[in-house]
Amino acid sequence: MFLGTNFLESDEIKLILEKTTEADPVKNWVPAYHFLICDRQGTVMGRCALRIGYNDSLYYVGHIGYSVYEKYRGHHYAAKACELLFLLAKKHNMSYLYITCNPDNIPSRKTLEYLKGELLEIAELPEDSDMRVNYGDTEKCIFKFDL
Repeated sequence: MFLGTNFLESDEIKLILEKTTEADPVKNWVPAYHFLICDRQGTVMGRCALRIGYNDSLYYVGHIGYSVYEKYRGHHYAAKACELLFLLAKKHNMSYLYITCNPDNIPSRKTLEYLKGELLEIAELPEDSDMRVNYGDTEKCIFKFDL
């Protein structure tokens, strides 16, 4: 199910596989890759993940999650990581991805706009959503990326 990931690098960054997680049907989770976002010298600048497949919860959770450490922000590293993850998603024959963020997370919204995502809606999270129950999130910006 999981593919090689050594090709996930650009002239500025590389994604180093940290772990993979198998699907968990009970939790409605799909298989996922988890990466460190590193510069070419191997300095860890953040993390990202790609969820493989499609289910209803991914509309709200998104296929890609990312976090760039504060001292490395402002260089489009999250966008560059997403572009590499798009390549891996294509290798899994995925035709589109959702990436979501909180409406008040302006840097993340700018990243998704920079990547030319289509803002489908600002959706209210279902009452039983893990993000609502565990983190108090009530809404998500839903961006779609056609691959």
